[in-house]
Amino acid sequence: MDQLPHHPHHPHLVHRDQPLHLAGITTRTTNAAEFSPATAKIAPLWQRFFSERVAQSVPGYSPQSALYGVYSAYASDAMGAFDLSAAVLATEVPEGLDAVTVPAGPYLVFEAQGPMPATVIALWAAVWQHFQDQPAYPRRYASDFEEYRGDGRIAISIGVELP
Repeated sequence: MDQLPHHPHHPHLVHRDQPLHLAGITTRTTNAAEFSPATAKIAPLWQRFFSERVAQSVPGYSPQSALYGVYSAYASDAMGAFDLSAAVLATEVPEGLDAVTVPAGPYLVFEAQGPMPATVIALWAAVWQHFQDQPAYPRRYASDFEEYRGDGRIAISIGVELP
């Protein structure tokens, strides 16, 4: 049995009954742009999130709170532009931050635990491989999100269409 810390578990289907309401900062990018450090926007977004202490400015945040990376506003599919928001759960959105909503609905959840960012990169590779292989549940390309829960635990939830 393979017990590597970055080895993803088999995905499972979850139906979120309620939307998630978050506050954070947002950038727009493409997967192609992320392959070059000169054009990548994801790492700088997270660097800004931590250096500006964005999470700490949101009422109700605690060091035990999960952090979220929310992918939304897809122009088309995996090749098109999308928004990424680095955010935390919020009941109110402080001035200067973006309100981010993850809609209710069905999500295919992939989970892993290990050192970052290697674990999240490996988990996204598993996500892309899964959806290249004619999955039972096709991607919606509406909203997807990463949930970082501490101790190197991450869950990537991909919005899917039910048959």
